[in-house]
Amino acid sequence: MQNGNFYNVIIIGGGLAGLTCANHLANNNLRILLIEKNKYPNHKVCGEYISNEVLDYLKTLKIDVFSAGAKKINHLNLSTADGNLIETKLPMGGFGLSRYAFDKMLYDAVKDKIEIIFDTVKAISKESTVTISNGNSFSAKIIIGAYGKRSNIDINLKRSFTEQKSPWVAVKAHYNYNFQDNLVALHNFDGGYCGLSKIEDNSVNACYLSTYKSFKKSSGIEEFQNITMSKNPYLRHFFENAELIFEKPLAIGQISFEQKNTVENGVFMIGDSAGLIHPLCGNGMAMAIHSAKILSELILEKRSINSLNNQNLELEYTRLWKKTFSSRLKSGRKIQTILLNKNATKIGLKTAKIFPSLVTSIIKKTHGNQWIQ
Repeated sequence: MQNGNFYNVIIIGGGLAGLTCANHLANNNLRILLIEKNKYPNHKVCGEYISNEVLDYLKTLKIDVFSAGAKKINHLNLSTADGNLIETKLPMGGFGLSRYAFDKMLYDAVKDKIEIIFDTVKAISKESTVTISNGNSFSAKIIIGAYGKRSNIDINLKRSFTEQKSPWVAVKAHYNYNFQDNLVALHNFDGGYCGLSKIEDNSVNACYLSTYKSFKKSSGIEEFQNITMSKNPYLRHFFENAELIFEKPLAIGQISFEQKNTVENGVFMIGDSAGLIHPLCGNGMAMAIHSAKILSELILEKRSINSLNNQNLELEYTRLWKKTFSSRLKSGRKIQTILLNKNATKIGLKTAKIFPSLVTSIIKKTHGNQWIQ
């Protein structure tokens, strides 16, 4: 292996987690290679609401989301499939920013500080070597997987969750629609739920998760939205009055909420590659950023005291990741089980109207503190 192809860190995937990690490590004399399959900017299936828990951390990276037009969000509307609604303030709040703008902002901040290759990773060997589609190979002391929810890399690494078929499909598009700047809405329908929130260009991001069982009853996305989802009066009003901006909605399948190993065959996983919280919790993007922070700080800490032993790093990262996120993921699974059950949702909403603090307590269980130590 030529010295020119050896790096301190290789990051596979240039989404929120990968770019955040690259930004954090870039100013510490580390030779970093980021491999991303798509050039920026591009749209991704994502709720595009981010908890304020990451704002202070982003400032330390000199990332100002409001300079890109992010919307400040502090209210939540939640409805059952038949339109029973509860309105509440978000205890911490968040902001709305498209992945198109957010990823591009993080990329622009780091592109002159690290090496970036736009290509697809084909294999990762036990010798910490990454091979891309053109046959070139690169090695590093540390390899980080930040490639998202599901990838051929997972199959290459023989991750156990890839052997299980997922029952979920997700769809996202941007619309012109009269919607409050400071609001995120979560509307249930038979087999899933849809989130609505404004982003930087004043359009509304609509992103929903549905079971295949519910989705396959329709001939396609449009029929599903106009029939199944529109049984909820709030979603019916939205789809009847909203103007689609995209040429067509984006859709992805095989979304796995199964538990994943934080480190797989020596590859450190961050973001959705490490674990995915149910989208209804509105905190997946913040978790991706937070996981990048945890791993970046550990790498720099171990390096500064000359103890960058990968085995010890694996154990410490796994411990911290579980300590930080395991409880959130568990709460997310419980919340989703309730919301996908019509009777349980109705009972839960009636209870929440009597005891409003219950909603605040549930939200806090899926979020961290604003300054993440």
